[in-house]
Amino acid sequence: MRVLVTGAKGQLGTDVVRELNKRGHRSIPVDIEEMDITNFDVVEDVITRENPDTVVHCAAWTAVDAAQDAQNKESVMRINVKGTENIAKVCGKLNKKMVYVSTDYVFDGSGNRPWEADDEASPLNVYGESKYEGELATKKYCMKYFILRTSWVFGAAGNNFVKTMIKLGRKMDELNVVDDQVGRPTYTPDFARLIIDMIETEKYGIYHTTNEGEYISWYDLAVAIFNIAKKYDSRYKNVKVNGVTSAEYPQKAKRPKNSRMSTNKLIENGFRVMPTWENALERYIKSSKLG
Repeated sequence: MRVLVTGAKGQLGTDVVRELNKRGHRSIPVDIEEMDITNFDVVEDVITRENPDTVVHCAAWTAVDAAQDAQNKESVMRINVKGTENIAKVCGKLNKKMVYVSTDYVFDGSGNRPWEADDEASPLNVYGESKYEGELATKKYCMKYFILRTSWVFGAAGNNFVKTMIKLGRKMDELNVVDDQVGRPTYTPDFARLIIDMIETEKYGIYHTTNEGEYISWYDLAVAIFNIAKKYDSRYKNVKVNGVTSAEYPQKAKRPKNSRMSTNKLIENGFRVMPTWENALERYIKSSKLG
């Protein structure tokens, strides 16, 4: 299978390319230098020339708080909406499969039950709005689509919450972390494996894709990070984590408090779900250089 991966240098794209190569598929990694997704003519030219079976669209504006700044909104929408629309149009025209990576931020975070894939979206911030509009464009222009909503992503490439905690834990004995936003983390190597499993099928649709395990808060995740890290580096054994509310830790972009997402649809369609986030976190920290 020939698979073109956008955002191939990013956190998820890096592992998608690695997983494709591991399985013997032909990966076609592109980033802005090879394919500016906001330029339709370029997108059409590259996809037509490379002739992939599938496009895995990982490229996106992901700076959630910066997206709230008025001067950035046009860029956010151009990248996350227009860029996605361009890819969906070409995939639709050429009858290609398309994977669009979306987010828990399409939901407003109300209630306590896990969100199902067919629940109505209602974004709280500009980033969530842009990703939801990307979903709509994908559905409108491409027949063979997988829309994969994920949350709390971490991996070896790029910046993420786990890396931030590890870095801060080397310098600070006490940290305040939000304890009223609940969801589950997603480890990019596990997610990449699931993505390739999915594109090897024709079970199209919208799915929720996170690691398994208990739903937790960011505070719970931080505690788990240091409980694992101190097994490999004694510098982390005395780090104290304090839980604080979202109101006590204000950010430009409002976050959904309930980011619980049900992965039942994966199970119903016969996909092998990801391991627990605890398992993923242990593997990640064990393989990381904590120093």
